[in-house]
Amino acid sequence: MGENVPVRCPACRRQHTFTPPVFPCACGEPVAPPLLRGAAPERITHRTWTDAWVTVRCGSCGRQGQWPQPELGCACGVVLRIPVRPVPRPAPGTRPSTGTRAGRPPASAAGHPTHIPLPPTAAPPRPKFRPMTIRTARDAVTAAALYLKWLGFRDIMQSPERPASGIDLRAPGMVAQVDPTTRPAGLRDVECLWLHGLSASAVGVFFSLAGYADDARARADTLGVPLFVMDLTGTPQPVNRPADELISTGA
Repeated sequence: MGENVPVRCPACRRQHTFTPPVFPCACGEPVAPPLLRGAAPERITHRTWTDAWVTVRCGSCGRQGQWPQPELGCACGVVLRIPVRPVPRPAPGTRPSTGTRAGRPPASAAGHPTHIPLPPTAAPPRPKFRPMTIRTARDAVTAAALYLKWLGFRDIMQSPERPASGIDLRAPGMVAQVDPTTRPAGLRDVECLWLHGLSASAVGVFFSLAGYADDARARADTLGVPLFVMDLTGTPQPVNRPADELISTGA
């Protein structure tokens, strides 16, 4: 039910068509954050829990609650925050219609509303990821392993040296490749990773320091391969929808 809006990445100038996510209200009706058409997206360089939520009013029952802030991952590795139209202020002397008597959603100690659940596919809030600075190719593999562990994968095995298969990390239900080179990962790299995952009945996850060729990104979207880019701080960023979904659901 969300309205599609054009979004241009301020970093690489790619044009995207974005559809806001839809969540169920307590009354049972679907609710989508109303996007602010024409407003420039904001590049996310630092995340806080407060910035991750936006106030949305249900058009059916009038309840006002907090929902995840719409975001879009660009192929260049930039993550964009999509502006949402503010909820109008109630007229003087009236109280906003909410699901609580206090007139606003209760918040937990972490700052998120307790009466609105996360999306059904979302994992419980995780502690803040602590990245590892990348100085060598081996550091890049270790940083990726730390991130996968943060996502919930257990018993991660790291190859002692660069394997011929290209699979640097393995865990139950997961194989991962880490490309520390200065060239964008190509189509063949993505397809080989997908085949390894298919043969192992596991999800294949790709990490790259230099990003991805356009055809590799398109193929990964088709095959459902999560793609991440890492900078030298060791902080992976999702660059396609499968990667966003992996972050939401966890291992």
